[in-house]
Amino acid sequence: MSQTFVTIARYQYSSEAQIVKGRLEADGITVFLRDNITIDTDPLVSNAIGGVKLKVLAKDVTNAREILRSIKVYSLDDNGNAISCPNCNNQHVELYSTITDFKSFMSFLIGFLFGTLPFSTRYQYKCEDCKTEFPVK
Repeated sequence: MSQTFVTIARYQYSSEAQIVKGRLEADGITVFLRDNITIDTDPLVSNAIGGVKLKVLAKDVTNAREILRSIKVYSLDDNGNAISCPNCNNQHVELYSTITDFKSFMSFLIGFLFGTLPFSTRYQYKCEDCKTEFPVK
């Protein structure tokens, strides 16, 4: 059982997974990445195959998850200060993209049909604690 790999995280791009892999390996945890070469070859299939899977040995799962929790970075402003939620004032805020208007919808549609990246994307922040969404300033 201790020689079995368990998926503890998924990343859209292999560069993100490589950074976390390096951090875990620095703490002596054996790490295996799955589907990273496939996504490096064709990044558009990342969502279809579930991203790059970060796997660790079953005996290291608890330790690895604790390290992941300690390095999770939330959104920062241009000065490097954590962004606070206007509703609950907590700093567990993440940036995400959304399709809310005609321009971003058409951009998504053109990107989907022609296999290109979107021309226009809207971004918002979302608090992980109270789920409040607010615009990027």
